[in-house]
Amino acid sequence: MLNDKPVLGITMGDPASIGPEIAAKAGAEKKLYEMCNPIVIGDAKVLQNAVKITGAGIKIRPIDGPDQARFAYGTLDVIDLNNVDMDKLELGKVSAMCGNAAFEYVKKVIDLAMERRLDGTVTGPIHKESINIAGHHFSGHTEIYAHFTNTKKYGMLLVDKNMTVIHVSTHVSLRQACDLVKKERVLEVIQLMDAGLRRIGIDNPKIGVAGLNPHASDGGLFGDEEEKEIIPAVKEAVTIGLNVDGPIPADTLFSKARGGSYDGCVAMYHDQGHIPFKLDGFVWNNQKKQMESVRGVNITLGLPIIRTSVDHGTAFEIAGKGVASHEALMLAVEYAVRIASGN
Repeated sequence: MLNDKPVLGITMGDPASIGPEIAAKAGAEKKLYEMCNPIVIGDAKVLQNAVKITGAGIKIRPIDGPDQARFAYGTLDVIDLNNVDMDKLELGKVSAMCGNAAFEYVKKVIDLAMERRLDGTVTGPIHKESINIAGHHFSGHTEIYAHFTNTKKYGMLLVDKNMTVIHVSTHVSLRQACDLVKKERVLEVIQLMDAGLRRIGIDNPKIGVAGLNPHASDGGLFGDEEEKEIIPAVKEAVTIGLNVDGPIPADTLFSKARGGSYDGCVAMYHDQGHIPFKLDGFVWNNQKKQMESVRGVNITLGLPIIRTSVDHGTAFEIAGKGVASHEALMLAVEYAVRIASGN
């Protein structure tokens, strides 16, 4: 902490994406500096270009490490990895160069946080295909963080207003996702959710657990995962003192959560949780053919360091247009501050 505000490392994301633009826009917000002491990890040249694209009206100040940061509003401190060739950069395109650059930003921010030189980390969007063709074989940010922090038990928590979701599995095929619904993992995720909600200030949170099958299997008519795996996990969670209901049919659970019945929802697989979450926080403007609003924060639970993130992708289709919203990035910073400050 510096002046009672956490020092946060914010990764720029894929250089060909909207990541640099939303970082520049956030850097132009006085509110950012009121909440925290921000440092961007990225490429100074790319960010300078993003300032021009967005009209953010700030200066980019390259530094080598957190100890050189000044945290002065109007000048964005950037740990400059200088790993992008501007002559080869094509906005909105998948490339190994950008995938490697984005991966290096994430690795750097993890290292700094593990060394306790940062109080928390916030990540911009990366492109999974780009990082993989660059030779870094991870399915997403969550898995990179888990690997480099040697974390075995972790989960992806999505937060926006009164909709909070965690997943039993995320970046795997649907076939694999069904096979991963096991009592031990379901119980582990319930416990991660309980701990995560308490970290963001909810005492004795009430958690709803989704079924895997339609109608939560209707007593075994549509599958036996509920009876064999999910119900035993819920019962054990209740036994150890957690406030848990389930399994609840997914088409009912999320509506009830949105109405305030639950503080958090446990989804069995990626799309089961992401679809209702994004219906609540993402607003598409069909006339403009772009998102009008993009809300939602991704918090990785179980790590020894703080990591929050925007819950949207690289949006290659609008990269370079200066229209990308930085709303989700500001929310991700807000949640990182709340966790770092113990609020």
